[in-house]
Amino acid sequence: MKAALYLLVIAVQFMPVRESEAAYPDRPVRLIVGFPPGGAADILGRFAAQQLTEMLGQQVVVDNRGGAGGLIATETAARANSDGYTLLFTSIPHVINPHLYRKVSYDAVKDFAPVVQFVAVPLMMASTAALPVHSVKALIAYSKAAPGQVNYGSGGSGSSSHLAMELFKSMAGVDLVHIPYKGVGPMITDMLAGQVGLTISSAVPLSPQVKIGKLRELAVTSPQRSPSFPDLPAIAETVPGYDVVNWFGILAPAGTSRAVVTRINRDLNAALASPVLRERLAAQGADVVGGTPEDFARVIRADFAKWARVVKESGARVD
Repeated sequence: MKAALYLLVIAVQFMPVRESEAAYPDRPVRLIVGFPPGGAADILGRFAAQQLTEMLGQQVVVDNRGGAGGLIATETAARANSDGYTLLFTSIPHVINPHLYRKVSYDAVKDFAPVVQFVAVPLMMASTAALPVHSVKALIAYSKAAPGQVNYGSGGSGSSSHLAMELFKSMAGVDLVHIPYKGVGPMITDMLAGQVGLTISSAVPLSPQVKIGKLRELAVTSPQRSPSFPDLPAIAETVPGYDVVNWFGILAPAGTSRAVVTRINRDLNAALASPVLRERLAAQGADVVGGTPEDFARVIRADFAKWARVVKESGARVD
């Protein structure tokens, strides 16, 4: 009798959870984006939200929580209920910030459940027309002949554009001078004015200047040529092993049920198979990825270790 009663209690405890999962979602879902409207993270996050809205049958609302390079949004998501109604759309700062900031209230790996990698966006190496180089090989030779004479701009100390160039400096054995800015926009303005000669940054704001001949594209930072820029060589073709890709993907708070994670992963993978969506993302310089939660988890763990090393070697700190 006691055994039967015990089994009945257990069954009742688990029944609401299973019913809730089966009905998911039965109300709007919040997708936190750690950057202000208008940037690459916001644009791509809204693409993801739109696809999920259509697939899930519930409104997926973008919640922009800009500040501290995505740190505020990530901390908010880490504290959220693990019921599948709060998700985080994040990118490579997720694994860089813990090494830049002295006080981080979350564990980038343990406090989140990877759901799916949405896209990968390689950065672009570009120079001013005045810098007398037309390839990565020529840039390395020129920089070695004039150490400390070539400067490069970034979106700020510890930004992906800063650390990507620091990794290049280390692997190529060149001496370049860093000039940090408060954002990529002001940096590009100074490049156009001839104050900065070189950068590695998102292709989205660089491409318009390249197309009108104001800046010169040299390479992409992905390990192979990007489908979005098939004629542009990869830095790795000259510097073997160089690999910087600004991935964008969805995480859920740790403890979110496997059923919910699987549902979102399945739906987004189905959406990413659409040629129309692929074309729209390619127009933003984004290469479709998709895959399993485990695939995304491996990317996060590998990049967490890599950027810990790069941050340490560069000496970059934010606080």
